[in-house]
Amino acid sequence: MKILVTGGAGFIGSAVIRHILDDTNSHVINLDALTYAGNLESLPDAKQNPRYHFEQVDICNAQEVQRVFTEHQPDIVMHLAAESHVDRSIDGPGAFIQTNIIGTYNLLQAARSLWQSLDGEKHQAFRFHHVSTDEVYGDLEGTEDLFTEETSYAPSSPYSASKASSDHLVRAWGRTFGLPVMITNCSNNYGPYHFPEKLIPHMILNALHGKPLPVYGDGSQIRDWLYVEDHARALYQVATKGKNGETYNIGGHNEKRNLEVVETICTLLEELAPEKPEGITQYRDLITFVKDRPGHDVRYAIDASKIERELGWTPLETFESGIRKTVEWYLSNTDWWQRVLSGAYRLERIGDKD
Repeated sequence: MKILVTGGAGFIGSAVIRHILDDTNSHVINLDALTYAGNLESLPDAKQNPRYHFEQVDICNAQEVQRVFTEHQPDIVMHLAAESHVDRSIDGPGAFIQTNIIGTYNLLQAARSLWQSLDGEKHQAFRFHHVSTDEVYGDLEGTEDLFTEETSYAPSSPYSASKASSDHLVRAWGRTFGLPVMITNCSNNYGPYHFPEKLIPHMILNALHGKPLPVYGDGSQIRDWLYVEDHARALYQVATKGKNGETYNIGGHNEKRNLEVVETICTLLEELAPEKPEGITQYRDLITFVKDRPGHDVRYAIDASKIERELGWTPLETFESGIRKTVEWYLSNTDWWQRVLSGAYRLERIGDKD
């Protein structure tokens, strides 16, 4: 089987590709524009694998997207390429409109063209799997409610609105043109190779450098945390076993307040990195409350019973086991994140296409 993964140099996309190459026999084409968040160093063993091929292509470039589909003729498309940082979407929403909406449109058109050209079993087996977020649902008011696959959309940020738009496009191409599509909506991911602007790696690295740990508002916002390798397994299961036209919510059953997450990181660092920066008595002293961001959702929580019931997927990691693995990974892989922080990871990309 040949799988095209868009955004395969990103955080979740690279985890998907590592899973495919390490745990399956499938071939993978990694299509990634290598924007600031794309890092081929998150795929340290892929380059030598004969089942892996890299295409540096921006999904906003319709002609190049069409070329990739024509040349490689994938059996499955797993679409993860997206602008995904909420704060960046508030500062500059234009890139989110282009990549998440126009880029998805380009992929749908190329996929539709390929699918219509296929015969027999290949035509029947083709799938377009769109990877989205639980943020399209807005937030939950009660403490017991959960997002289900039937929850109405109510996006709050430019990021989530652009992802909601792309979800609607995918469903429209399925309904109007018959393209075999599936959508997954996931909760907050964390784990190895996470870009340092996101909450958990940002807190780990700031603490190690003795910098403030900025927490929005009072830190009471609740998120359902999903270990990225659990998510990668779920995505492959949906792409290969999911039912045409269906949506699957993927969550980790780990609801935590943001402040609780930061405090847990501090506790783990006390144990795993006891030698602190000069002038720091304990890591918790670095916690600083800052002005909340505009439109900040209060609570996300996923009902993942459908994917568990229909496809047999359950997360292997609890938050406690996953966050320990994550902190240990950042402590053991300083070269990776130091090259990200310095920008060195972006300087060696020319000609690095295979």
